[in-house]
Amino acid sequence: MALPDLPFTLDPPVLLAPMAGITDLPYRNLVASFGAGLVVSEMVASEDMINARPGTREKAELGLGIEGTAVQLAGREAAPLAEAARMVEAQGARIIDINMGCPAKKVTQGYSGSALMRTPDYALTLIEAVVNAVKVPVTLKTRLGWDDAMLNAPQIAAAAEAAGITMITIHGRTRCQFYKGAADWAAISKVKDAVSIPVIANGDIIDTDSASTALNQSRADGVMVGRGSQGQPWILAEIAHQLYGTPAPVVPQGADFARMVGDHYEEIIRFYGVTIGLRAARKHLGWYMDTCATPRDLRRSVLTAPDVQTVQHLIPSAMHPGQELVAA
Repeated sequence: MALPDLPFTLDPPVLLAPMAGITDLPYRNLVASFGAGLVVSEMVASEDMINARPGTREKAELGLGIEGTAVQLAGREAAPLAEAARMVEAQGARIIDINMGCPAKKVTQGYSGSALMRTPDYALTLIEAVVNAVKVPVTLKTRLGWDDAMLNAPQIAAAAEAAGITMITIHGRTRCQFYKGAADWAAISKVKDAVSIPVIANGDIIDTDSASTALNQSRADGVMVGRGSQGQPWILAEIAHQLYGTPAPVVPQGADFARMVGDHYEEIIRFYGVTIGLRAARKHLGWYMDTCATPRDLRRSVLTAPDVQTVQHLIPSAMHPGQELVAA
């Protein structure tokens, strides 16, 4: 099911959310390999991109020839945000997403992320700067509002559409809720009523049932999955299969699951290098071991292993409990 009136293909309309420290290129590639309409990079601070701060390249890295990927930018000033947009466009970005939803204090204290919802007129100048700076489509991700007294997502969405935004994703919480309580999917319907561009529902969507309920309550055009994909990168493809009739993913089991994890681990090490890669991989390994109920002692050994070779040796048994370790 491709969405109409979009300058890019979104088929199926099941998207991977940007997640700091998680949706790097190796993970996006893995999720996309099962089937996803769009995968979004972790948030990149515009000034860090311009100043080439260490680690920023990895966040925005797309990989040549990869479609269905968006780079998410955050910022508080129009000129740096526009310049960063031009930079990632030149590097091959097909879609640029503006972050107006991050609730983290270190972001909102810098008047970026969801803090921009408190100053919608100013936020609009940033949106206009990015749209006018690039030729690729620009999308927006935000929340319901700053708090319960400022639920201004519909007004912001309407202004953003008028400025040239092609799609908007709404996390069904306010900034002051952070990730507490339940996402209010029904409230997203007010944004849907305010715009004619596609609206994507986000927040607490972890499986087919929650995705279906979110779509029904929000009347959104698609869903975005974040934390629900951790340890099960095929979940977006499963949701798409159940809701939109796309091909069912082949969910790896047993030794196949261990091979998938091993391949992902090697891609992380190759992408970051050994020193950073060892640390970056641990969160993913932990989620994979949650998925397959790895025994506690073996889990600890994997997460505390001091070198790549030891981790690689442990993965087959840790991700396929009951299988005997092969002597190194």
